[in-house]
Amino acid sequence: MKRKYRKKLSARKHSEINIQIEELGWHGDGIANSSGRRIYVPYTLAGESVRVLLTDSQAKLLEILHASPERVEPQCTYYGTCGGCAAQHLNFEAYYKWKRQVVVRALLNRQIEVPVEDLIDCHGSGRRRVALHVHKVDGKVRVGFMQARSHKLVDVKSCPVLAPELVKATDIARDVVGQLSNTAQALNIQLTVSETGLDCTISGAGKLDLSARVGLSDCASYHDLARLSVDDEMILERRAPILTFGAGKVVLPPRSFLQATTAGEEILSKIVLDGVSGANRTADLYCGIGPFSLRMAAHSSVLSFDSDATSIAALETAAHKVQGQKPVRAEVRDLTGNPLHASELDSFDAVVFDPPRAGAEMQAREIASSKVCRVIAVSCNAATFARDSSILIDGGYQLKKVTPVDQFRFAGHVEIVGVFERI
Repeated sequence: MKRKYRKKLSARKHSEINIQIEELGWHGDGIANSSGRRIYVPYTLAGESVRVLLTDSQAKLLEILHASPERVEPQCTYYGTCGGCAAQHLNFEAYYKWKRQVVVRALLNRQIEVPVEDLIDCHGSGRRRVALHVHKVDGKVRVGFMQARSHKLVDVKSCPVLAPELVKATDIARDVVGQLSNTAQALNIQLTVSETGLDCTISGAGKLDLSARVGLSDCASYHDLARLSVDDEMILERRAPILTFGAGKVVLPPRSFLQATTAGEEILSKIVLDGVSGANRTADLYCGIGPFSLRMAAHSSVLSFDSDATSIAALETAAHKVQGQKPVRAEVRDLTGNPLHASELDSFDAVVFDPPRAGAEMQAREIASSKVCRVIAVSCNAATFARDSSILIDGGYQLKKVTPVDQFRFAGHVEIVGVFERI
């Protein structure tokens, strides 16, 4: 079975060679070894023989000489051009094993041997947020995603990994941009699914005149958007975009962090709640808008911290309206530069932390020095999760349970939850 992937070659020095793909890397690229050099080839699988174009910086797949039995036809017509997905060519059984193995390898690289549970599929109805790039060139509007390892925009009509509510996301983006004739040539448009409708945030539009404001308001009404904002300015709110976490209802701040899928958030919350079961006082670090905090408050008082002031304000407002639960207090604090110190943590029965991709190295060191009995770590980066886990283990914690959660279907990312107990 042969498949050709020939594209226009660059003017750079290049050579064509046949190589054997030995493994699938954690970003989704096939990895081969040739003359002592590791070669990364996108869209290939372990066991495949391929012909590639080698340049100074990368390899490009030209032809599959022998295909893996795990190879399937991609679901999306843009696959291989759009950089959003990395593994649509892998069958689901092998895909689940690969994502779990990403976590296993990251832990082993830190000499951490612990049972890793099977991957939980949390794609659900699809991704509930999309960030679209928009380029305006010579009066023509292009909306879509960037190519992998490139600044070239791929113009797309639809995306199969998005929730049904976002099926017209690119049409909405094009209509929105049509109201901004006097603005920048490059924009970003983020659309988020809420329980009351879509929230739309435009970044990079610059100063708006009256005509643009009227046009955007009309566009929001036409597409039944809940809210439309430009940078930090709300243009029109027809309905507050609301998300429910436990007994709390949060008004979504523009550009705030949100788990990728509703199913992912629900499963992560269940694992976290199980992990802190029985705690009377819990700290929620990097809490965002409170998906864990508001759920944990059904059983425990919660002190929540995040560096984003708008997220903290949204959480506080929601918490104050909830009756019959334990108190939730929320504070603005940059935990990366100013982590909670061990002496501040000692009064908590449990700590939950869900940091950005860079992890929480300084905060993990303070937790490791504390007397907290239980720690729940949530991460979307296997490498930084393993590093922070190693710090906690060196500080006297035992990693009891690791659960990989997939809410980034076809991408190289995987969510991870680790449950630690002090020995």
